[in-house]
Amino acid sequence: MTDTPPTAASLKAEILAQALPHIRKFHGKTMVIKYGGNAMTDPALQAAFAEDVVLLKLVGIKPVVVHGGGPQIEGLLKRLGKKGEFIQGMRVTDPETMEVVQWVLGGEVQQDIVGLINHAGGKAVGLTGRDGGMIRAQKLKLLDSADQSIEHDVGQVGDIVSVDARVIRALQDADFIPVVSPIGFGANNESYNINADVVAAKLATELQAEKLMMLTNISGVLDKQGALLTELTAHRIDELFADGTISGGMLPKIAGALDAAKSGVNSVHIIDGRVPHVLLLEILTDQVFGTMICS
Repeated sequence: MTDTPPTAASLKAEILAQALPHIRKFHGKTMVIKYGGNAMTDPALQAAFAEDVVLLKLVGIKPVVVHGGGPQIEGLLKRLGKKGEFIQGMRVTDPETMEVVQWVLGGEVQQDIVGLINHAGGKAVGLTGRDGGMIRAQKLKLLDSADQSIEHDVGQVGDIVSVDARVIRALQDADFIPVVSPIGFGANNESYNINADVVAAKLATELQAEKLMMLTNISGVLDKQGALLTELTAHRIDELFADGTISGGMLPKIAGALDAAKSGVNSVHIIDGRVPHVLLLEILTDQVFGTMICS
């Protein structure tokens, strides 16, 4: 085994020293991380994500992970001979699809993430919105984006009524890392499939998080020419909605991010989950990654 060259060791020490002000600034603060996209399906990115979450916890930051699982749900639906359908970025969820959603999100995907974090040295605990009565929901009334008089029926897709984050706080106080599946429950104990971006934004608001980090499959929010928009205001977001620049699956993501920014979350970042260790790069360096949403 060879020793680390002095230049490489000095570079590592310099990087750690540069991270110190950020560690001091964010020590004891909650950060909600929406985990999805390529970062969930590429083994190297999965390992890097888990290492980032554990390191953040070890330096005194309190990460809360909210995960999606669209590709995994779609894969199982195909194996069952069922085609997924979306309206305005929302998955149409009939009773059969709801069973698949619960099995995939609350079972397979959640436990994979818990296992990755634990393997990296953390202590993760998996939850759904049912645990501790965390996420109460009702059927989503999805109005047509072009004609508000038209309402789309998307089945058991939920609109959040209330969030009780006491179970999250209890786990944080006991030094666990909560991993939340975006499933809520209704007044009659029915299950609801809730957009993971919306759940992450609502949890960030309830926990008064320092940051809400949303991992995506693109470098951030792009304009019509494909250029990265590094900072967005509410007014600019309205313009991008109106001209169709933001559409499809980005609609709930941006709407949730803006709502969180307006409700006390200090900063919301939409970042590229395809970049290894992007969480550490965004949180512990001065370099700007992705798009920041400002209230």
